[in-house]
Amino acid sequence: MLRNLLVVLAACAALGLAGTASAAGDAAAGKALEKKCSGCHGANGEGKGKNPPIAGMDYDAHVAAMEEYKTGKRKHAMMERLVKGMSDKEIQDLAAYYATLK
Repeated sequence: MLRNLLVVLAACAALGLAGTASAAGDAAAGKALEKKCSGCHGANGEGKGKNPPIAGMDYDAHVAAMEEYKTGKRKHAMMERLVKGMSDKEIQDLAAYYATLK
């Protein structure tokens, strides 16, 4: 009985991890896109001038912020223009890349 419970729990955990992995972006693909961000946020996402750092930013928070710019819920003319031309996948990939930076 305990063994069956452990097998079920392990299967649920594996499914949960698989769902998270597929929902997350691809950091390597994001690195290839970082030039879209580096002009304002620095070569390594460290922030530049009045533009905030994005290196090490939480993946989910980054995706949410980008989606808010894309829908117009969050206002910033440059960011709104930039993300309107980006796919959801590109946003996820960039967020994954910047989450890996310190």
